Amino acid sequence: MNKVKPWINAIRLRTLPLALSCILIGAGIALNKSVFDWSVLILTVITTVLLQILSNLANDLGDGLKGTDNENRIGPTRAIQSGKITIRAMKIAVILCTFLTLISGLTLLFIALDTGWKFFALLSIGILAIAASIKYTIGKNAFGYHGFGDLFVFVFFGLVGVLGTIYLQSKAIDWLDFLPAIAVGMLCAGVLNLNNMRDFKNDTASNKRTLVVILGLSTARVYHLIITLLPIFLFTFYLIKVQSGYDALLLLIPFVLLLSAIKRVYHISKEEDLDPELKKLALTTFLTAILFTFSLAIEI
Repeated sequence: MNKVKPWINAIRLRTLPLALSCILIGAGIALNKSVFDWSVLILTVITTVLLQILSNLANDLGDGLKGTDNENRIGPTRAIQSGKITIRAMKIAVILCTFLTLISGLTLLFIALDTGWKFFALLSIGILAIAASIKYTIGKNAFGYHGFGDLFVFVFFGLVGVLGTIYLQSKAIDWLDFLPAIAVGMLCAGVLNLNNMRDFKNDTASNKRTLVVILGLSTARVYHLIITLLPIFLFTFYLIKVQSGYDALLLLIPFVLLLSAIKRVYHISKEEDLDPELKKLALTTFLTAILFTFSLAIEI
């Protein structure tokens, strides 16, 4: 267990519900369109989980090599930082996870699509997602160090995650489908924003120019307000357009939770007090995805 526990911590299990939120939403929309394949969904979940784990491991490696994960950092101690996992072992883990993600993604595409241009288009997007997960903190020009982390999360764990899931199931995407994709992408970016607000001082000292470092804490709080409130309206509008009942009222539950969370974030003065808010927002996003999908499956 002493050897396994550091790897479990490095995988960061608490991030997995957030990654699965986009798959859950995409699957709910596909189910509402009366097109659904369980084998495709299972492989989509496996690929997404592997991609999230790859991102977490690569992030640990990149920040560890750059010295950003140090004694001044707030939050859970990372694997490379603690010395419980060697740099060599982490590099091997990143390579292995990359290989597994690629194999899972290819299997998914072979089952869901014919080998035409659409197959290769989605394969290219998948390879780009893998490369982006690694390049987030690894390398001299890691884009997470230049303010593009939020964009990465929004695109791949919002737009690509939701729309990709819908397309793999139904082979078609409606313009309305972009609304929940944008919404969950914003909420995922909100979790990252909280993470970067918590690490503001250490990131600044380590020359890690996250969007929070670029904007400043005051503007980052306003940005957080926008990307955590707007999604509820986007989800609600989508449900109103595709359903005839009062299903959208289910989203009042996470709406209240988000309002309460935003109020707390605005009144928090100590960076370490932001850490519990990451988990709360991630779980609220997952709850939103569950209620959104459930509302598509019922008629009130």
